[in-house]
Amino acid sequence: MEKDIIEFLKYLKREKNYSSYTVLNYGKDLKVFLRFLDENKITNYKAIDYQVIRKYLAYLYELEYSSKSIARHISSLKSLYKYLLKENIVENNPTHLISNPKIEKKLPKFLYYNELEKLLEIPDRNTLFGMRDLTILETFYSTGIRVSELVNIKLEDIDFHEQTIRILGKGNKERIVLYGKVLKEYFDSYLPLRKELAKTNHLFINKYGNGLTDRGVRLIIDNILKKGAVNYHISPHTLRHTFATHMLDNGADLRVVQELLGHESLSSTEVYTHLSNEHLREVYLNTHPRSGKK
Repeated sequence: MEKDIIEFLKYLKREKNYSSYTVLNYGKDLKVFLRFLDENKITNYKAIDYQVIRKYLAYLYELEYSSKSIARHISSLKSLYKYLLKENIVENNPTHLISNPKIEKKLPKFLYYNELEKLLEIPDRNTLFGMRDLTILETFYSTGIRVSELVNIKLEDIDFHEQTIRILGKGNKERIVLYGKVLKEYFDSYLPLRKELAKTNHLFINKYGNGLTDRGVRLIIDNILKKGAVNYHISPHTLRHTFATHMLDNGADLRVVQELLGHESLSSTEVYTHLSNEHLREVYLNTHPRSGKK
């Protein structure tokens, strides 16, 4: 079973193009499942039925995992079984009747424009890595791409004349994102500096001249926050959320934002309309003379 899980994780990385960070989390979740099987002396797939999966769900509750965490564990297990069925390793899927626990939907965090501007002022524009860090932040904000997509951008993916970038997203699906004059200016400053050190055609490089990893980008953002004494957490996804929210706030069509984000389903993008509506409500209540707010 452990061998099958290792192959499944390789499949997620190689075939589904999942980020290393996502694959790592799948691995952690499935290790808990293996531990459960071991504690219950279950050694083959035939012994795993619906009742065993129900027992596993109870096991997760006993370990005091949150509803959100349990939902993720169940999702990881369901994905594993889809893979096992596809590879003819199992004949049936005991997870298909299991529903995820209800979790409260939290609206994604985003930055207001003034917060974003302050963040962009932190990197030192006079050094290679300061300019790299600034360009990374602006690439996230200008395009709304995922961190796994950012680290895979190569120079040949960028059309500098049309100001577009070809992105390889989840499930190896390609899409084109656009960028504006600010990111163009940052590219013009960063690329000549990058050329001196680069040993790869990846757009963003580390101190050895090689391509960055997902984790490397997260560490870069953490260091920017420390340098600027920012006392709240910002992740690559925060900047993706900021892109989507600002686009909608300024009148972008929801389907256009869906296309740019690479969402398969419009429902994934609709969460940002709640953010925008909340922002509009806040502005209205604070500024309209007849809003009733004192």
